[in-house]
Amino acid sequence: MNGQNWDMHEWTVAGAVIESGCLWAGCPSDEPGLLLVENERRGGHRDWTTPGGVIDAGEDYRSGLAREVQEETGLTVVTWSDLLYTVSVEAPSLEWTLRVEVHRAEAVQGQLTIGEDPDGIVVGADWVGSDRYGDLLGSSPRWVSEPLIEWLDQRFDQPRSFSYLLDGSGPPDFTVERTG
Repeated sequence: MNGQNWDMHEWTVAGAVIESGCLWAGCPSDEPGLLLVENERRGGHRDWTTPGGVIDAGEDYRSGLAREVQEETGLTVVTWSDLLYTVSVEAPSLEWTLRVEVHRAEAVQGQLTIGEDPDGIVVGADWVGSDRYGDLLGSSPRWVSEPLIEWLDQRFDQPRSFSYLLDGSGPPDFTVERTG
């Protein structure tokens, strides 16, 4: 950094846990499932996450999350649960920090559609059971997959916080350490 005072970029993101098992009329299956979206990142890398995204300045988490869910999946969230968990990631070598809030949709309306994402990142979506979500989430960063899998496995009652430190200058060199 050559002794200069660089401003860290701060990302504010929200994620939505949406499960089927008939949260709404016309749900895709009687089997419980988790909605995951497939994202195409820079360089063609693909990963699977829950729907969500960057919250705009001045937007509260739930409103921004509802917008992101609508844009990425076509679904409208009618009711949200309380906060499930938060994630913070510090990447000092890349000069950014990330704060994520994850909420569960208690009720949704609409039909799952893909192709309306204005960012052009979401390229697919699927309702997945516990036999598949671990494999699909394996393509995602640890700060995405670990907290979600822990919540799915434990269904903790009180919100938890997860913290990570990302070090390295690029994907082949990255190391991720869970710090809390």
